[in-house]
Amino acid sequence: MDRLSNPVRPYAWGSTTAIPELLGTEPTGEPQAEVWMGAHPGDPSRAVRTAADGTAREVPLSDLIAADPEGELGAAAVAKFGPRLPFLLKLLAAGSPLSLQVHPDLAQAKEGYADEERRGVPHDAPERTYKDPNHKPELICALTPFEGLCGFRPAAEAAAALEALDVDSLKPYVDLLRARPEDAALREVLTAVLTGDPAATAATVTEAAAAAERLGGPYATYASIARHYPGDPGVIAAMLLNLVTLAPGEAMFLGAGVPHAYLSGLGVEIMANSDNVLRCGLTPKHIDVPELLRIVRFEAKDPGVLRPVRDAEGAEVYAAPIDEFRLSRYVLPADGAPRDLTAPSAPQILLCTAGTPRAGDLELGPGDAVFAAAGERTELSGPGTVFRATVVI
Repeated sequence: MDRLSNPVRPYAWGSTTAIPELLGTEPTGEPQAEVWMGAHPGDPSRAVRTAADGTAREVPLSDLIAADPEGELGAAAVAKFGPRLPFLLKLLAAGSPLSLQVHPDLAQAKEGYADEERRGVPHDAPERTYKDPNHKPELICALTPFEGLCGFRPAAEAAAALEALDVDSLKPYVDLLRARPEDAALREVLTAVLTGDPAATAATVTEAAAAAERLGGPYATYASIARHYPGDPGVIAAMLLNLVTLAPGEAMFLGAGVPHAYLSGLGVEIMANSDNVLRCGLTPKHIDVPELLRIVRFEAKDPGVLRPVRDAEGAEVYAAPIDEFRLSRYVLPADGAPRDLTAPSAPQILLCTAGTPRAGDLELGPGDAVFAAAGERTELSGPGTVFRATVVI
């Protein structure tokens, strides 16, 4: 197994304290939003690999995989997903709301990427939507209480939420949500919010945020979002969605076409290795409204809080309806027998979030991670909590 050195992403929305507290390090005062564990080409982990002569060196995990895909990932994984690690594991610490966003399914991603390639849209252009031809399902598991938005709530519920604000300019949206079939109503309201006159929309958001502040309770969340994104149409869009609070150990799966945003908290996130994001608010970045409306699934959706299911081997597994990743958790006692996690035909990353467990000969602390190549003997013992990321073959 290879110990990993992992990059920290300092996005502005990141907490300045949550990741340092987990790692037991001093905060720098700068946001530490994400710690990436994987082989993302933009910022791969570096694996500490020992050569035959006993010398250790740090090598980008992406380079190790490129040099020997089948040796690192396994022949079955390469045949199914190609010669790349198909997932990215993260620690994610939201100190303020992330952008409201949605991801395409695989067919949409391939079609959109091919179209932008044909049209010659530069990959670094702000209006570029598809960075690669892959989908980007995600799963977030809470390490602390974690708040987010996930999927549309029923149209009648959204209408009641907007009506309670008693803002005149929101009343046409309330009427639409009550008069039209649910999918059409949600589509028309979101379209109107994102394409309305910017000055008029900003005024509506300001008035709605003040009303939310007065109402308090769950409305306080929308008032807080508005403080971070004053005048942004995404504040109104957020009120159409389910507000979810995960307890530590609970998770949420975010599939294609489901609008979502993380608001606050620390969690372990895993996703298919893609950069395809269509934004629909809470951001100064480009919003491609026509493409967004093609991708979004306009249907009320239960956010589907996931609780782990214990398998026959004692792992707590977070089921997700895709094969690019599978996340599981091991809570290991000090006196328990070692667990054999060897995966004959799949790669895996192990991430410690508590205690001092051992992965083979390597002692881990909170925030430490290791990579195990397919077939590499992988033995885990406590005490501590370890998340395991792998694929489904």
